[in-house]
Amino acid sequence: MTEYKRNNGFFHQVYHVAWSDIMYLKHTFWNTLIMTIMTPLLYLIAFGYGLRGGETDIGVSYVAFVIPGIMALSSLSSSFSSTSARINVQRLYYRSFDEMMMCPLSNSAIIFGKSMLGFIRGLFGSLVMYALGLVLAPDLALTPMAFVCVILSCVTFSMLGMAAALIAKSHASMATFNSLVILPMNFLCGTFFSVDSLHPVFQAILYCLPLTHSSLTVRAACLPQVLDFPWISLIVLIGFAIAFFALDYYLLKTRKV
Repeated sequence: MTEYKRNNGFFHQVYHVAWSDIMYLKHTFWNTLIMTIMTPLLYLIAFGYGLRGGETDIGVSYVAFVIPGIMALSSLSSSFSSTSARINVQRLYYRSFDEMMMCPLSNSAIIFGKSMLGFIRGLFGSLVMYALGLVLAPDLALTPMAFVCVILSCVTFSMLGMAAALIAKSHASMATFNSLVILPMNFLCGTFFSVDSLHPVFQAILYCLPLTHSSLTVRAACLPQVLDFPWISLIVLIGFAIAFFALDYYLLKTRKV
């Protein structure tokens, strides 16, 4: 087994782990496309245009302010839900995840391979919203740092989705985690309003959540002319990604799945 791992490179293993999910994405492309872009579009219509907030206190339109937040939100919802739902079904229904664990694959390759579906969906949804935002909001800028922040966010939330799916003991517990953790993050972590406008106690709580730092970094990267880039938030987001990877690795290594 050790010789097999040595002869088959890391990326080769990741490809084989991700292959079935990539084929699933290929065969359900149009359904996946609709599901990926519909929610961000509805948020944009409801909050960006429905509320008609005018200009914000940073000197840009509310549409320009909210689109980066929706990009961060999309990276969370698409990356997390795709990874967690796929692994949850494979573990608890088809039992195919156990069969994969018996293969001579490194734990790191399994983590990155099983996170690939969520990463692709989250990245695609965020970039579609970014392209739409460049057309609708002239204040938004096309910057390399925005792509870096979106990619990092998708990786982070895919890792979180895998951890949640590995810990969940049933579909009901997975749904409970979504209701108690993911749904509140979607609306409260600086996606539709500034976290700094809240009470300091709530600010402290929200700054402990990864989506807050994703929203801050993506928004600053898309609006470099009015916002200083929050390097601390970028470091914190990297820390979350490493922590979620370490948790996934621990769960796989100790077979607590």
